[in-house]
Amino acid sequence: MRLVLLSCCAPCSAGAIKQLADGQIPDVDDFIVLFFNPNIYPFEEYQKRMAEQIRYCDMLGVGHATLEYDHDAWRAAVRGLETAPERGARCSACFEFRFARAAAWARENGYDAVASVLGVSRHKDQTQVDNAGTATCKNGVCYVPIKWDEGLRQQIGRASDFYRQNYCGCEFSIRKV
Repeated sequence: MRLVLLSCCAPCSAGAIKQLADGQIPDVDDFIVLFFNPNIYPFEEYQKRMAEQIRYCDMLGVGHATLEYDHDAWRAAVRGLETAPERGARCSACFEFRFARAAAWARENGYDAVASVLGVSRHKDQTQVDNAGTATCKNGVCYVPIKWDEGLRQQIGRASDFYRQNYCGCEFSIRKV
């Protein structure tokens, strides 16, 4: 399987990328890390997270791609859900928007599966992410719900100097944690 790993940031994706790079995920022959996060606000925050993701991928020699930052399109996708709570309908719409674009990119570039790390944060619901991925990835691209090694992610995180953010990125959920 040729896999696209949809990533939100280096701290959340580090363990998954390492597992994939080390060949620890069965049936994955090739993979690329895809950074598509038009939900991140403000743009300066997006740039920090993107730069850190690229730095980590380059450090491991892992292929990566970055898609457009179209915050207006993302806002249109979640319009009317601005006051929904974290893990609510806005998050589902956000995940579906991002998975749809990731699946289209995967198809256009010869990949047949999409996985993500969008649910590894304690602020997100993995079942909600899996449901969005399954509902959205179609037409020759399947969603693969992989249970990543949380211990490895934490170990890499403790040993790293990653830029760490204190919110998911969404302007409607900015809060200190």
